[in-house]
Amino acid sequence: MKFLIGLLLICGTANAVQLGVCKGDFALCAASPTTLTGKTMTVNGKTFRQGMAVCPILTGDSFADMSMIKSCTAPAGKVWSLFSAQSSYPQAPSWAVAPAVFRQFTIGKTAETGMSNMWSYLCDVQAQPVNGAKLATCYGPVMESPWTHNHVKPGQIGFSQSPAGATYGVGGNAP
Repeated sequence: MKFLIGLLLICGTANAVQLGVCKGDFALCAASPTTLTGKTMTVNGKTFRQGMAVCPILTGDSFADMSMIKSCTAPAGKVWSLFSAQSSYPQAPSWAVAPAVFRQFTIGKTAETGMSNMWSYLCDVQAQPVNGAKLATCYGPVMESPWTHNHVKPGQIGFSQSPAGATYGVGGNAP
């Protein structure tokens, strides 16, 4: 809950974010690692390396950056990667339900100290559940701030629910 309050305070002060609440299916990537795709993507005129994360699909209330998604309704076969206050949810590699564990770290230059942003990006629903968990393949920028859509720099404070050592753990930076 402390993290959620912090998220709302940060979102409320960031000019680039238009916080909205969505209801229904969404991907929660907060504990997922990210793999580089070898491609780039452009966000608000800035180029970033593209990453791919596999994320569980949950149902319920979630938070979106409406400046990015425009509508809570995703196209058929897709879901939005959004954030929620779920305290437990399926997590890799087993996709068993586990408690969410908040982690703060110093952003660095390696895959294990970098981060990715999957918040409010479109995901492809995977055809087969794993260990009972519905999953989505999500694509988003690596080393991009979810608050400003600028490049994140080494030395900034980052946060994630991915375990220490995860590659480009999905999360954000402290503005």
